[in-house]
Amino acid sequence: MAIEIAPRRPGPQVTTHSRDALVATAVTKHFRTDNKTRRAVDDVSLRVGRGEIYGLLGANGSGKSTLIRVFSTLLIPDAGDVRVFDRDVQADELAVKRLINRVSVEASFFKKLSAIENLVYAGRLYGVAPDEAKRKALAILRRLGVDVERVNEPLEKLSRGMQQKVAIARAFLTAPMLLLLDEPTTGLDIRSKREVQTFIRDLRIEHDATIVLTTHDLDEAERLSDRIGILHEGRLVAEGTTDELRARYGAAALEDVFMTATGKRLDEADEPERAK
Repeated sequence: MAIEIAPRRPGPQVTTHSRDALVATAVTKHFRTDNKTRRAVDDVSLRVGRGEIYGLLGANGSGKSTLIRVFSTLLIPDAGDVRVFDRDVQADELAVKRLINRVSVEASFFKKLSAIENLVYAGRLYGVAPDEAKRKALAILRRLGVDVERVNEPLEKLSRGMQQKVAIARAFLTAPMLLLLDEPTTGLDIRSKREVQTFIRDLRIEHDATIVLTTHDLDEAERLSDRIGILHEGRLVAEGTTDELRARYGAAALEDVFMTATGKRLDEADEPERAK
């Protein structure tokens, strides 16, 4: 069943003939903690074509979330530049914001309000009328496997997995041209994860959305992505389709590609972050 997504509101007209939705050039970002400077993103360059699902695969602490925040205008890079549909994310910040939306693992809500109240409020911020926002939100939530009888409960009473689905619905509600998904299925059970993955795939097919997906789930990266970039310690160490990566590294599985490109298995690379 095809889901109805709110039509895009009048905004910046994308008239460029470029086939790129996102272009990052030599992006670098530092953070200073405990009198030490850490390079979270180190000279990363990549391109994402229109209508593509691009997966950023990496362990916790590899720089995935920092890079997504730079793409979404939430962080300013220390060096390099980012363009979204030929618009500079710093010089044309407001125009870029009207073309994108973002889902993060730490999504914020008004926890005392219900799921549907949060979604209607979010829709109004993007110019979607309340009745329309409610209808669209309910359709998306059903598609994501949410029991609609619970959408009027305070969000704080919903499970972590259900809250994450509400966050995903909030981003899809505005039909962004570029959707930035930062670990969107973290905290979901297997069934919910598959529902979200199917919805992401269908959104691209049915609505010509461009999607950047960060994950440290090898199966998810392979299941959804047209191309994959592997981040390790802030650097983009490998990039290509799964077939190209396997051929390049002489690997039978994406896990072997990751280990060859980074020198670690993904679960090993995650360990320092877990220990903090």
